[in-house]
Amino acid sequence: MSNQSDCCAPLAREPIAKDDAVEMARILKAVADPVRLRLLSLIAARDADTCVCDLLPDFDLSQPTISHHLKILREAGLIGSERRGTWVYSWVIPETLDRLSALFATSKAEV
Repeated sequence: MSNQSDCCAPLAREPIAKDDAVEMARILKAVADPVRLRLLSLIAARDADTCVCDLLPDFDLSQPTISHHLKILREAGLIGSERRGTWVYSWVIPETLDRLSALFATSKAEV
């Protein structure tokens, strides 16, 4: 994975490199699902690592289904996670969100 300064000049300024497009498409595909987008939002909104047990009440889905969605977010590099006893705790990887945000940045038009 390339670092933030190497990847992804905003689409509004220059075309994205082929390798960067493949990587960013993988990330976009992960957040294109409403459950995963909401999970990412819930995890990002917390100041501390988030237990999967704290996410379950927000969904009408089983724990294995939530865990599957978290795995996809983890594989896309959007979250990190760690097993602590019975439960898995997750946190957002800010650099990946920054890269995703930078991809869609536009320059402000001067008025």
